[in-house]
Amino acid sequence: MHVFARKFLRIVICILPLVAMRQDNRLRVIFFGDSITQAGVSPTGYITKMNEILKLKGQDSNYELIGAGISGDKVYDLFLRLEADVLSKKPHVVFVYVGINDVWHKTLSGTGTDPDKYVKFYEGLIKRMKAENIRVIICTPTVIGERTDASNPQDGDLNQYSKLIRDIATRHNLQLCDLRKSFHDYLTHKNPENKEKGVLTSDRVHLTDEGNRFLAEQMLEALLQK
Repeated sequence: MHVFARKFLRIVICILPLVAMRQDNRLRVIFFGDSITQAGVSPTGYITKMNEILKLKGQDSNYELIGAGISGDKVYDLFLRLEADVLSKKPHVVFVYVGINDVWHKTLSGTGTDPDKYVKFYEGLIKRMKAENIRVIICTPTVIGERTDASNPQDGDLNQYSKLIRDIATRHNLQLCDLRKSFHDYLTHKNPENKEKGVLTSDRVHLTDEGNRFLAEQMLEALLQK
């Protein structure tokens, strides 16, 4: 072997363990949810934007952000795929962001999730993740319609399920990311015309570019909390 090639090989052999160590030291964060999270890894999605913000802060090498969202999922679906899509990846932190379809599908197809079952499966998720010493951050559902005068058809259910999430956070001493409140506060100031969509969402549920930016900021603030 040429002398230069041997020297290069020795350098590579020395560097590779350091690179692997650096990779292993990153905080692995999984975002577990539905179509909003599935779209979060798109070029304009909220997870992508979180990575961009971290890069601007010079902190992107400290985190590995992984999307685990599937369109249409409810809390029961998350419970069924927890092992394959979350636990097998050995995360340090998991954001659980589910509830829109549990409410919305009651109207769309009659296949939503009753409150008692929602809590039961949600707490089942938490129990299994806490057993693996995972830091769990739970999120209240956001919006199905952007009107701020309580006239969106699902506002009552979303408020009820958000309260369930807040109660779960208190009961299990978990960190809460109260997206329901954050979205309502934002829309109160930024939606003076009381439009049902077009500010943070494109269709009353799925996020615009501004919606993804705002969600990224809320998630990142929660992640960086000590």
